[in-house]
Amino acid sequence: MKKNLFLLLLFTFSLSACAQKNAQNKYGLKVVNDFKAYKAEVAKNPNLELVDIKKAIPSIVLEIRYATKNNFMGQVMYKQARAFARKPVVEKLKLIQAELKKKGYGLKIYDGYRPYAVTVSFYEKAADKNFVANPAKGSKHNRGCAVDLSIIDLKTGKDVPMPTPYDSFEAAAAPHYNNLPAHIIKNRDFLINTMQANGFKVIYNEWWHFDFIGWQDYDLMDIPFEKL
Repeated sequence: MKKNLFLLLLFTFSLSACAQKNAQNKYGLKVVNDFKAYKAEVAKNPNLELVDIKKAIPSIVLEIRYATKNNFMGQVMYKQARAFARKPVVEKLKLIQAELKKKGYGLKIYDGYRPYAVTVSFYEKAADKNFVANPAKGSKHNRGCAVDLSIIDLKTGKDVPMPTPYDSFEAAAAPHYNNLPAHIIKNRDFLINTMQANGFKVIYNEWWHFDFIGWQDYDLMDIPFEKL
């Protein structure tokens, strides 16, 4: 009897500790930062898993800029050059990759899931707040439901020309900016139409950023890559 009581108290304490770690932050947001709690949720709902995109889709090309200094911050933000997304997001990307392959193209991923702590750091250090998520709301990246990407030509392995480089703050980065050569608009619109036909929505100021429709069903996360 005493043993059972002890185990019950231990279980209750464990749940309480997880709840404290995942409690609302100073902005009143729930941010999951406890790995054991995350794994427990995945066990109940496999769709919550943050899947390694490259492992799931080996043909996809990664160029994880935030694992280098070649980004708008000018500093390394990720310890590992990896990209993750929720399981349903990756399943959609797999379909898109197969569809693009038939037309001679492939996906290049710049960023996927982003730990919440990195979003906080972006906001604190970025000069232009219009191009970074406010930590008071969190980012779709923090939910594992946003991907930054472009396409490559499979024959040459080169990037398909787009209006701007990735993470550009130029006006031309907006998806509806049309003071561009016709072939550039065609490339951009092909990418956007392909993504939006498969359950994603481009955001208003970045042609490369796509939010997964249904992101509201997923919590903000702050689990580092090293644990995934």
